[in-house]
Amino acid sequence: MPVANAKDMTEQPTTTFREPQPLAKRPIRLLLINPRFPESFWSFRWAVDKVLPDKRTINPPLGLATLAALCPADWQVVIVDENVDSVPLDPEVDIVGVCGMAVQFQRQCELLSYYRSRGYYVTAGGSFASLCPERYPELADTVVAGEAEHIWPQFCRDFESGTPRRLYQEAGVVDLADSPTPRFDLLQLDRYTTASLQFSRGCPYRCEFCDIIVMFGRRPRTKGPAQIGRELDRLRSLGVHNLFFVDDNLIGNRPKAKELLRYLADYQRRHDYAFQFGTQASLNLAQDDELLRLFREANFGWVFIGIESPDEASLRETKKTQNTGQDILAAVRRIYSYGIDVLAGFIVGFDNDTLAAFDRQYRFIMASGIQVAMIGLLTALPRTPLYERLKREGRLLEDVDHADNTKPATNFLPKSMGYEAMVQGYKQLYQRLSGDRDIADRIRNKIRYLRDPLHQSKYSLGQGLAILAKLFAHGLLSGGPMCVWRFLCTLAACTPRAWPQVVSDWIAGLAMQDYIKRYFAIDATRERRVTQTTLELLRRTYATYLQRGDLEVSLADSATRLMVTLRGAIEPRFYRHATRRFEKLLRTTAGTLTLRIEEFSERQLDRHLHQLLRRLSRYGDRVSLHLDHRIRPLLKMDLSKFHLVLDESVAPASTAG
Repeated sequence: MPVANAKDMTEQPTTTFREPQPLAKRPIRLLLINPRFPESFWSFRWAVDKVLPDKRTINPPLGLATLAALCPADWQVVIVDENVDSVPLDPEVDIVGVCGMAVQFQRQCELLSYYRSRGYYVTAGGSFASLCPERYPELADTVVAGEAEHIWPQFCRDFESGTPRRLYQEAGVVDLADSPTPRFDLLQLDRYTTASLQFSRGCPYRCEFCDIIVMFGRRPRTKGPAQIGRELDRLRSLGVHNLFFVDDNLIGNRPKAKELLRYLADYQRRHDYAFQFGTQASLNLAQDDELLRLFREANFGWVFIGIESPDEASLRETKKTQNTGQDILAAVRRIYSYGIDVLAGFIVGFDNDTLAAFDRQYRFIMASGIQVAMIGLLTALPRTPLYERLKREGRLLEDVDHADNTKPATNFLPKSMGYEAMVQGYKQLYQRLSGDRDIADRIRNKIRYLRDPLHQSKYSLGQGLAILAKLFAHGLLSGGPMCVWRFLCTLAACTPRAWPQVVSDWIAGLAMQDYIKRYFAIDATRERRVTQTTLELLRRTYATYLQRGDLEVSLADSATRLMVTLRGAIEPRFYRHATRRFEKLLRTTAGTLTLRIEEFSERQLDRHLHQLLRRLSRYGDRVSLHLDHRIRPLLKMDLSKFHLVLDESVAPASTAG
C-alpha cells in the first residue's frame, strides 16, 4: 500500500474545499476521465495510426473500470478515455473523477482545474496521487490515494450523505477477493489493440528504482482463479481476443501463479483458445520448466521482462538480484524455445555504468533478438529507495520532469559519466537499433530460437491482408527496395507459422524507427529556422489579416511552437495555403502548433475548418486546439486526436449539482 508521507491535507486552507451541493433524490452521476498520454515509446503511434485497423491506442483504463464497479449500483457512471474520445466540456454530472500516472500529471492538473473552475465537485486518484497525494489538495475537492476497493465505497457513502473528506488514503492491506469484476462494458474496447485485466499486486523483490513495492508492498496478493474466470467470461462476451495481464510480476507468488495458469489452460481448452495473453514477469521464469510449460499451455504469446542490464555488477548495485547468477542471453532463448516472445526493459545510468554500457546494451539486444526493447535512462521516482539515496547524496536535479524515462533526459547526475555524454549515448543507442538492417537482424536472431511461436493473429483474414498492405505502403516501400528485401528475407528464414510473429516484429520495429526519427534525431537549430521561416511567410502573405486583427501569429517555447489565432472572416485561400504550410512544418520537424479559434461563421466551419483539422489530425499529438465554446458543438469530428486546451474561454459555467 502507498506510504506517501504526505502532509495532512486537513492542514491546507479550508477555503479551497467545497461541500457538495444538496442533491435531489436521484442517482448520483459520475464522470471518470483517463487523461491523454503524451506520446512515448509505448504509444506505438505509427503502428496505431498507419497499420492497425480502426485502433486508437494500446490499453484501456482498467483502474477506472474497476472504480466504476465499486460504485453503488444506482450510480450512473460514464468513463471517458481522452486517448480515444473527446472529453465533454459541460457534462451533466455531479462528480468528475480524474485518474493519472506520473506521465499524465500535467494533463490531469489541467482537467482537474478546468472542471473545478466550472463548479464541478472533482476527485483525483490514480497511481501518482497514491504516490504523492500532497501535490493535489489545491487541485481537487477530494483525493483518493491508494488501492480503491475499500476507500472508494467509503467516499461514495460520504458523498451521498453530504460529508465527503478531503483525503481518503488506504492504510491497510487490500484483499483482492474484494475486487469486483471491472465494468468492461463502459469501455470502448474496440478502439484498443489489447484489453487489460489484473491477477496480482505487489512484487517480492527490492529493485532500488522501482515504486511498485512502495505502492503495493513486497508480499504479492492475488485474486482467485474463479474471479479471473468471471472477468474472462465478460471480456469474451464483448468480443475481446488479445489480453494483457497488467501485473508487475505475474509470478511474484509462484504457487498462486501456477494455480492460475492451470485454470487458464483449462479455460482456453474449453473455449477453443479464445484469448491470446501477454504479461510481465521476472527473468527467473526461465529457470522453472513447469512455469514455462504452463505459460505455453495457457497461450501466453509474449512476456515483458525487466532485464535492465547484461552487466551483473549494475544489477547487484540496483538490487536486481533475481536477474543475477544466470546467463541472461541463454535465459531469453530458453523462453523463446517454449514459443513465448520476449519484450524487455533496459536501463542505462546506474552508478556502475560508464559510456561502454551503451555498446554492451546494443550487443545484447541484437544478439537476443528482442524487438520491443524499451531502453530508459535511470530515473529517480519519488518515494523510491533510489530517490532517497540520490537526495542524500545531493545528486537530484531540481524541477526536472521525472515522469517518462523513455525521453533523452533524467532527473539526477550520473556518477561514472557526464550528463550530456550519457544523453548523447542514449540517443545514439536507439538510433543504432532502429535501422532496417538492425530490425531484420534481430528478427533472424530471435527466430532461430522462437521456432514455434504462440503468437498468431486474432484478426480476420481480410483485416490481416489489410494490415500487410498498410505495412508495405506506409513502412516497407517508403524504406526503399533494400527494406523490402530485408523483410522478405526474414519471412524466408522461418516457417509460415512464424510469419505473424515476423510481421508483428516489423510493425514494432518500424514504429520505434518512426518515434526515434521524430524525437531523437532532432537538429534544434534547423527546427528553429524552419519554424521561423514559416512564421515569416505567414506574416508576409497575410499582412492584411494581421493588420485588421483577424489573424495573429507568433512563436513560443524556444521558437519551436507556432502560435496561430483565427478570428473573423478569412478567405478560403488562406486555409488551402496555410494547411500546406502547417503540414510541412509538422511533417519535417518535431515542432508544435497551437491553433486558437475564437470566431467563425458556420459557412466557413463547414467548408474550411473541417478540412484543416482533418489534415492536421495525423499530427494531432503536436497540435493544441483552443476552441470557442460555440464552435466545438458544430464540429462533426473526433477531436481526441488533438490536445484540447481547457481554459475559461472554452465553455460556459456548469450548472451541475
